[in-house]
Amino acid sequence: MQPHAVIFDIGNVLIEWQPERFYDAEIGEARRRAMFAAVDLHGMNDEVDRGADFRETIYATAERHPEFRDEIRMWHDRWIELAQPVIPQSLRLMQALQARGVPVFALTNFGIGSFEVARGHYPFLEAFDRAFVSGHMGVIKPEPEIYAMVEAETGLAPERLIFTDDRAENLAAAAARGWQTHHFTGPAGWARRLVAAELLDDREAA
Repeated sequence: MQPHAVIFDIGNVLIEWQPERFYDAEIGEARRRAMFAAVDLHGMNDEVDRGADFRETIYATAERHPEFRDEIRMWHDRWIELAQPVIPQSLRLMQALQARGVPVFALTNFGIGSFEVARGHYPFLEAFDRAFVSGHMGVIKPEPEIYAMVEAETGLAPERLIFTDDRAENLAAAAARGWQTHHFTGPAGWARRLVAAELLDDREAA
């Protein structure tokens, strides 16, 4: 069944999200490993993605771990350096779909404050037909509620949605509701899937 709308995850689909890489470059791999072992930084980020205050959540975590205070604060103060660069072919695919008139949505685990920072740095984040941002929704992938909210807001049947994400658990939750899914491991495979779905041709997907 041909999809009626395409849904992109953002992190590691349209923009690289590699906090470990940032910290390896800044403080060295050994100290980064020690910090990530001592502090649940991804859990902290999940709180932000659920709608907690961006700065307050990160700074409070930093105060609970004074041995890593300065490094943890970088998660807020230098956040855009953790979320870069753009994945160019993915962005071209998004734009090609929209040029064809295909509705393109985002479904992303992203905080309210961090998404505002990202929008200021990446103007294309304003171009989605609708961006479903977990911080504003109060729920994160892969919890079933977030997918139900997308269905309700778009009014589209699950089988008419095609969704790409880099995390298998997020895709499994979507597929359980009947969404078409694609595991994003790089833009070339996503391009082939969109051509197979007859949403783009080879030239548009290049």
